[in-house]
Amino acid sequence: MEIPVSFEEFDIVEVRFKGGRKDFFRNINRLDLTTGDAVVVDVPNGHHIGHVSLKGELVRLQMLKKKVDNNEEIRSIYRIANERDMDKFLEVQDLESGTMYRGREIVQQLGLKMKLSDVEYQADRSKATFYYSADDRVDFRELIKKLAEEFKVRIEMRQISLRHEAGRLGGIGSCGRELCCSTWLTDFKSVSTTAARYQNLSLNPSKLSGQCGRLKCCLNYELETYMEALKDIPTVNRPLQTQQGDALLQKTDIFKKMMWFGYKGDNNWYPVPVDRVQEVLELNNKGIVVDTLVIEPQEEPKQNEFVAQVEGSLERLDDKFKNKKKKKKKKKGGLDKAAIQQAAEPEAATIVQPQQKSQKPENRQKQEEQSKDQIQKHRKPKPFKKKNKEGQFREGGEREPAGKPANAEAKTSLPDGQGQHPKKHKSRKPFRNRKPDQPKPPRNDA
Repeated sequence: MEIPVSFEEFDIVEVRFKGGRKDFFRNINRLDLTTGDAVVVDVPNGHHIGHVSLKGELVRLQMLKKKVDNNEEIRSIYRIANERDMDKFLEVQDLESGTMYRGREIVQQLGLKMKLSDVEYQADRSKATFYYSADDRVDFRELIKKLAEEFKVRIEMRQISLRHEAGRLGGIGSCGRELCCSTWLTDFKSVSTTAARYQNLSLNPSKLSGQCGRLKCCLNYELETYMEALKDIPTVNRPLQTQQGDALLQKTDIFKKMMWFGYKGDNNWYPVPVDRVQEVLELNNKGIVVDTLVIEPQEEPKQNEFVAQVEGSLERLDDKFKNKKKKKKKKKGGLDKAAIQQAAEPEAATIVQPQQKSQKPENRQKQEEQSKDQIQKHRKPKPFKKKNKEGQFREGGEREPAGKPANAEAKTSLPDGQGQHPKKHKSRKPFRNRKPDQPKPPRNDA
């Protein structure tokens, strides 16, 4: 968005100095300033260096908030600080820590009840400002003489509150973050214990006070929300009268709109909604004693038996149709009738090979020959050994029929010196439903 040609920017700029101190200065020379630039400004009896914190129309609103008049008392900005100005300013800042420790020693020698918290030198080293805090009024006229003789500068004493002192020193709060007063909080509002009472906080000074020793500033952050929530909650100044006894208020949950009451001699607490508490208070003001604090919720009317039976029968019908669908799916996945008959009749069984891709006639002949060789292997009877009456073994390719003696020509005798006999073979199981020369039928697993 382009700025109009006739538009003139507000000529006053907000400048920030050490410790969060801010002041307004007029940009007389119409310098092209941006936020964060170091500028040399006019101060009483010299010049000082600060950083631009705000510019434009927001400065006008800030002046209205702080009630600062746009008059001739506002000092001007000389120029943007160059490297030479910044080098001198850094040299002056290095003197501040030594000056503060030496000033504390002088305060202890004089026996003054005050605490020096910080020292700030002016950029031209013509003035030094000592910030201190004290509970009572302090006469520091002699202190100023000794400090002027010691440091050879003009001395200014400025008293600050404990909150401003904590903001200048900095630190980490109980929440784990850097202190609000040292980062973004500039205006300190008064904090009272009533803010803690509205939020149902325990009035423990060690928990409610910050590092400055005063009440925490964050107690005011959520106070407005609690004040709005407390509008609908009644004030109970006396116990509620019931037939069971007087009910005393024990606890209040502001956001859930619930209040807990307890009876004398009873350790249990009973939650009561806010609307019910208002009703009981109105009845007690009229002199009516309530039966109970909490009204039990009414049970829902039961359904008619006829309606329940109809709904139940419909559900049963749905389940019946579901079961039929499941049974049909199971039948589809089972064996076919043709497969069952083929398993029952092994004589008609044939070797089923999986479907393969079209092959050459030579490959087909090789596969057929291999399958024939496998069938012949099954048909050949295996050799066996049988023991005759004389304790000798003989070998043969065919099994003799039972009950007939072995031929004398087939007998074989063991050579001398061999007393051990070979292991006996277990009797083979009879063939079931198939001839011995016929191969096993193939398995048809679903």
